[in-house]
Amino acid sequence: MLRLQFPRLLQRQPLSNYITLHSMTTSAVNLRAVWKRFGKTEAVRGIDLDVPDGSLTGFIGPNGAGKSTTIRMIMSIIHPDEGSVQVLGADAISAKDRIGYLPEERGLYRRMRVTEFLKFMATLKGLPGAGLDARVNAWLERVQLTDASKKRCQELSKGQQQKIQFIASVIHDPELIILDEPFSGLDPVNARLINRLIRDLHDAGRTIIFSTHVMHQAEQLCDRIVLINHGEKILDASMTEIHARFDPRTVQVEPSSHNPADASRLGALPGVERAQWNPERHAAELTIARDVDPQDVMRAAIALMPVRTVELRKTTLDDVFVELVGEAMPSSEESGNG
Repeated sequence: MLRLQFPRLLQRQPLSNYITLHSMTTSAVNLRAVWKRFGKTEAVRGIDLDVPDGSLTGFIGPNGAGKSTTIRMIMSIIHPDEGSVQVLGADAISAKDRIGYLPEERGLYRRMRVTEFLKFMATLKGLPGAGLDARVNAWLERVQLTDASKKRCQELSKGQQQKIQFIASVIHDPELIILDEPFSGLDPVNARLINRLIRDLHDAGRTIIFSTHVMHQAEQLCDRIVLINHGEKILDASMTEIHARFDPRTVQVEPSSHNPADASRLGALPGVERAQWNPERHAAELTIARDVDPQDVMRAAIALMPVRTVELRKTTLDDVFVELVGEAMPSSEESGNG
């Protein structure tokens, strides 16, 4: 049985070092003053971006923010109207065999059998025929699709097709992997599997960029986050920097009564901007005004009613998104083109 071993491309650095290393490491992707217009619409507006070698960077933003347009320019599918794009020291076309790309628009050769399709895609990426069968079989085993090897692509479920396309994007062992909405359409089990594969590839030194509408996936996976809104980059930081910059502003109160009506009473406390009930935690989540000390609100909640727990909830990417963009992030089912 062949086990896939990802060779290390570089010595991994602890995540805490990325803040200081950001300006010292070489960049896998470099964008300078990049603009892209479609008619009168400015889809991307003067973006500067450096993606360090070996990093795992998440692109987030609302629908139509410019994420997918930026990725397509990185891949040389479309070209900027102004500015420069450099990928692995050149451009994506020159470096195509060193890049793995999973586009947002999925597509398979529907009548081809799975093994035939994957071998064809590997050959397009420059892999020799020797050992190709073993490589394909090892990947199919890794994504738990060995029983689908003889099926035609059109016979696969949507989730199975997604996993086959993921294999096709990484089977040639690329240095740079770009994934546009890789979790779209996946059930929780398969999303977890793809999550683990992305971690494995990153741990082996690959540089990975992926766009997503699924905030908790980005928060779990990424060491850096780029937030794009209205074609502009409004956040570019490590997760460590984000947690340091955005103070927690949510107090979670679990009343002893577990009564959802208590959320309204807690919402009337001075300094509370919004209160909502979390039925899973049997708790009220209180959003605290920026000029108010959360500790004062916590003390007031304890004085107001008997409580089981009161805690300051850690800032999430969802919280950061709402603060910077001013709207809730849509679920993956509601997401459209970015």
